[in-house]
Amino acid sequence: VWDNLRKVLLVNTPINNSQGLSVLLGLLVSLPNTPITAIQILYSNFICAVTLGFVTAIEPAEDGIMIIPPRRVGKRLIGRFLFLRIVIGTCLLTGCVVGSAIIINSHSRYDYLDVEEPGKGRLQMMRACAFNVLDFGAMSVMLSARFAYNSSVHPRAFMGNPAAVGSIVIVTILQLVLTYVPGLNSFVFGMRGLDWFGWVLVLCSMVLVFAVMEIEKAIRRSLKAKGADTDDRTTPFFTDGSSAPPGAAAMTMPKGASKLNLQELNH
Repeated sequence: VWDNLRKVLLVNTPINNSQGLSVLLGLLVSLPNTPITAIQILYSNFICAVTLGFVTAIEPAEDGIMIIPPRRVGKRLIGRFLFLRIVIGTCLLTGCVVGSAIIINSHSRYDYLDVEEPGKGRLQMMRACAFNVLDFGAMSVMLSARFAYNSSVHPRAFMGNPAAVGSIVIVTILQLVLTYVPGLNSFVFGMRGLDWFGWVLVLCSMVLVFAVMEIEKAIRRSLKAKGADTDDRTTPFFTDGSSAPPGAAAMTMPKGASKLNLQELNH
């Protein structure tokens, strides 16, 4: 349960962070408008939480989990390495979303949209690409997050949990429907059908996000093999700062226990 909670945080937190940061960064780099709309953000929040986040919530225990020492008493969910992974995932998704929007906004292949629909056509294409980059990039984060240490560059990334493949299929179908169904894409979501170049950007973003997340995991495995504390089991981080004295058991009485007149047993 502990590991699955951390995995859910690793999936949902970067997605949520990148949505707001993409809007902010898009304005800072002087895009003509926000790369994603409010309705796209609401949709991504919902669909990613109930599909991609759900996958990690019911993820079976990883191989080798029984040889991992128990966590430190008082350790909170977010340690330094999980925090690092969340930051990396957030930066990757935000960078890919805004980067794809910049490419669409500046590429000459979309000049015809400025003639057909001035001030609207290119913006709709930009948002269609950024929207798909966000949600398909979230799939890459989920596939990597399924395993805390073991590599996801393996067929097991699609095995062991039927919800993994099911969520990918569901999100993919919904993305295609929202992108190409007339009226739904333009009137509701403020975008238009994506062309092949846009899908190339989406695919490249997926590969980039997945590759960097896996590289970080490989580095962490290497550090762990050398004896580094990559689980935050000894060094306090995001805790209350308290630690047990040397040689003493790291257990504390719960709040209010003093009112129960509990007696210490002498052995």
